Amino acid sequence: MHKRLIALAVTAALPLIGSGTAVAADSPITANVALVSDYAYRGISQTKEKPALQGGFDYAHSSGLYVGAWGSNVSWLRDLERGKDVNSGNSLELDLYGGYKGTVGDIGYDVGLLQYVYPGDFDTKWRSTVGQKQPNTLEAYVGLSWEFLSFKYSNSLTNLFGTPDSKNSQYFDLSAAYEVIPGTTLNAHVGRQMIAGPTPSYTDWKLGVSQAVAGVTVGLYYVDTNLKNKDALNADARYIVSVSKTF
Repeated sequence: MHKRLIALAVTAALPLIGSGTAVAADSPITANVALVSDYAYRGISQTKEKPALQGGFDYAHSSGLYVGAWGSNVSWLRDLERGKDVNSGNSLELDLYGGYKGTVGDIGYDVGLLQYVYPGDFDTKWRSTVGQKQPNTLEAYVGLSWEFLSFKYSNSLTNLFGTPDSKNSQYFDLSAAYEVIPGTTLNAHVGRQMIAGPTPSYTDWKLGVSQAVAGVTVGLYYVDTNLKNKDALNADARYIVSVSKTF
């Protein structure tokens, strides 16, 4: 997850939501839904710091194989078009993913592929005027986890969200989720987006807390990056509120 900076200084596009309470833990199929005050992806707002409605489905086989789909409203592509005589017609991000999870002793591992899809008409005029190619992106990832710590490495197998010559860009994600008391979890994250080509790389981070309340999970997070021109990129320091549930 599962894009604006890589268009202006790195347009990038996983949501900042807590996990809900599973209703059918023995079912291989789960669904999730969330309302967030801002869809931040790798520190950068995909909705110009405005709310987003998000949701998805997952199927997990007992063998460890899994597939899923997740979607959210976005505005970053239309924001790129402002003042230009073009229109991609895009307002949706759809993430399709699949992989394999397992454990070795106390260590969990996860390998897979994630395809970001942005439905819309990205014709030649759009690409030449906005300065980007088609924004759909394919990433391969591998993750490791131990107790409350997790690390994930992602590598773009295509240009990263339309940025020219950005294939093989990398993202490093170190996160922690520690349950201090039942239902209350402290969350921390630091990530490094390294972009192939001339686009500058950057670091993002997040601190927050999530609380189970009446069958949903409510979260409050502080998000920031070390990007220059943060305000113009919608990547400045801000607080994000989320309400989510898993079924």
